[in-house]
Amino acid sequence: MSSRPDVLFPLFAGLQTLDGIGPKTALTLQDAGVEKPRDVLMTLPITGVDRQLRDSVRDVIAPAVVTVAVTIGAHYPPKTRGRPYRVHVTDAQTEFQLVFFHARGDYLQKILPTGQKRIVSGKVEIFDGIAQIVHPDHMVTPDEATTFPAFEPVYPLHAGITQKLMWKATRSALEKLPDVAEWIDSGLVKREGWPAWADALNAAHTPNTAQDLSPEHPARARLAYDELFAHQITLALARAVARRGKGIGSKGTGSLQRKVLSALPYSPTGAQSRAIAEIAADIAKPLKMNRLLQGDVGSGKTLVALMALLVIVESGGQGVMMAPTEILARQHFDGLQPLAADAGVRLEILTGRDKGAARREKLQALADGDIQILVGTHAVFQKDVHFHDLRLAVIDEQHRFGVAQRMELGAKGQAVDVLVMTATPIPRSLALAQYGDMDVSVLDEKPPGRTPVQTALISTGRMGEVVEKLRKAVTDGKQAYWVCPLVEESEVIDMTAAEERFKRLRAALGEGVVGLVHGQMPPAEKDAAMARFVAGDTKVLVATTVIEVGVNVPNASIMMIERAESFGLAQLHQLRGRVGRGAAASTCLLLFQEPMSETGRRRLEILRETEDGFRISEEDLMMRGAGDVIGTAQSGLPRFRIADLERQAGLMEIAQSDARKLLSDDPTLETARGKAVRVLLWLMEQDKAIRLISVG
Repeated sequence: MSSRPDVLFPLFAGLQTLDGIGPKTALTLQDAGVEKPRDVLMTLPITGVDRQLRDSVRDVIAPAVVTVAVTIGAHYPPKTRGRPYRVHVTDAQTEFQLVFFHARGDYLQKILPTGQKRIVSGKVEIFDGIAQIVHPDHMVTPDEATTFPAFEPVYPLHAGITQKLMWKATRSALEKLPDVAEWIDSGLVKREGWPAWADALNAAHTPNTAQDLSPEHPARARLAYDELFAHQITLALARAVARRGKGIGSKGTGSLQRKVLSALPYSPTGAQSRAIAEIAADIAKPLKMNRLLQGDVGSGKTLVALMALLVIVESGGQGVMMAPTEILARQHFDGLQPLAADAGVRLEILTGRDKGAARREKLQALADGDIQILVGTHAVFQKDVHFHDLRLAVIDEQHRFGVAQRMELGAKGQAVDVLVMTATPIPRSLALAQYGDMDVSVLDEKPPGRTPVQTALISTGRMGEVVEKLRKAVTDGKQAYWVCPLVEESEVIDMTAAEERFKRLRAALGEGVVGLVHGQMPPAEKDAAMARFVAGDTKVLVATTVIEVGVNVPNASIMMIERAESFGLAQLHQLRGRVGRGAAASTCLLLFQEPMSETGRRRLEILRETEDGFRISEEDLMMRGAGDVIGTAQSGLPRFRIADLERQAGLMEIAQSDARKLLSDDPTLETARGKAVRVLLWLMEQDKAIRLISVG
């Protein structure tokens, strides 16, 4: 089915096929991302206005919207320019005024003739002791009163589009709803009490009470599920296509793993053991592994990755571990080298710095299979790098590697298993939306031996004190990070702020004590500044957020974050995770500027209360919404029109298991339900999924 089914054509026609939409309005709607009748239907009302007919304006407590039958009294045109036009009216119990600014008298005389009955609806307010409605929303004859409902839906609007227009356009679009077969599992529909698709759309656009607008309402929940389900079918198809690539089943003997574990001064946490077992089971299967290892800062992902690599080495293959920067690659290498030595495994590092004979020697050893584990940056992708038998790629910090690069890496070995690690705890619903094509292992315990970080909030008004304390700490041999404020507009301003802070701290603490790194520096300079800090030559490192990911300096025990209120929660949590890596008690100072907003304060307080990254990420999601938590621009997170990832996380889980089950029963979507799901994919514009079916 490579072209859109005919039954959906009316929903994909031009906007002008809808009542009340002309060329100009169509353009305005297009600017707002509403391009066809389907988009109009997927734009649900956000609130509603109670317009049921009441006896009198006295029945409501002003200010409030009221709908009453009135008899029109005298008109009072303004005596001077700029004054309003008033019309006296009487309902069943009292009299009040309708007020109009910049009104045309002749028009008002025509639609509100004295002595006639009219139904008026609008917001009643008390002004100088007199009840009045300024510019009523509706003024109609009793016969026309059906033109607006007793509970009127209110749509999210864009300049130039009125509620009346949206009401008309949605009614017109609802008339075009085609008859389609049910694509949701029948047991699920029954269990949740969900209406059919067309009935759900009708109900969502014709609410009767405020409760009908809640995401939990069966009609709304069903429509959200349709969206999440279509998205998860797409990811499940991508996963199925990826797994169709035959893997090599690699079974480990356990001998090398035991050597490393017995050399460790502690035993792995329960979470680590569980993740190691899940990964080993995947590696043993003859399908390609595509797994995400999610763990908070310091939860011990590196050990899990090493165990996975050792399974491969035990079975005679090679593994590679990749990091986004040379510093991180070197750090992984330094951390893994002694452990690999305990197991008698040859582990080498390959970066852009390897040149000439040394590089040729490494490449030869790799091609011969003498190097069993390679650590590197994306230099590993270069054409002249050949493995003897590459079976597993571990990729650190997913968001630095695109899907295209994951595939390129897959091409290096016949059927490379992929393990992606991320230190960003992502709430479950977002992990499913973003990595639904992968299987997920979570590390939610901290290994022993990490000291908790004390977190304190200090106003920037006390900057002098803060710098003085820092001077004392540096004299005592401590090291500190100083993260500069985040300026949204430009990296250049970030750089200026950082340079300014660097100069001031250098003046206060002395020459040679303070280092600086920011995004505008050439990579080599950045590396050199970091290296000096790692070596302990500089005691304070002034930085923009470039240090957020991964750098490990065990001696650094102080983290200062200036204007902390301008950072997101997850980001603050990542930054704080840079300290507390050694034995020394560590502190994180959140410097904030007064006055602070309510949400800004709440964010900083959550950080003070907990070090649990998953709890922090859930709070962050509730406070900021899905797009901001992982930065929609680079996240590949889909834009849902109806589904709400913060409130409907549970639906996402059901959608994932339903999608995976459907595809294992019906991989090419040929059954009756499979065909209905194809219609859903077209309806939700999941063209990628449709292409994947044809690949299938």
